[in-house]
Amino acid sequence: MTDVKMTRYSDLKIGDSAETTHTVTEEDIETFGRLSGDYNPLHFNEEWAKQTMFGGRIAHGILTAAYVSAVIGMHLPGPGTIYMSQSMRFLAPVRIGDTITARVEVVAKDD
Repeated sequence: MTDVKMTRYSDLKIGDSAETTHTVTEEDIETFGRLSGDYNPLHFNEEWAKQTMFGGRIAHGILTAAYVSAVIGMHLPGPGTIYMSQSMRFLAPVRIGDTITARVEVVAKDD
């Protein structure tokens, strides 16, 4: 684990940002399937997945969304932070070997 620091709400500035980058692995998909109970063949069976609109296996969408939680909980604002809602759209499938970046930015504050 890297050094982490918590940013107090009062110290957050509009435009502050943080990100993390991760290359999705077979192990990530297997682990997420075990944790979530989601064994959809789209994530686990290449032959089955080839017959879908995706043309092959893809990662769980929520697995990719979890990296947002990592940025918020570990980098900005950091440890002790709990975020209360999330709205997102999945624009493209993520496959084993794809490198994704989760980025958060302070765009407004409710003072």
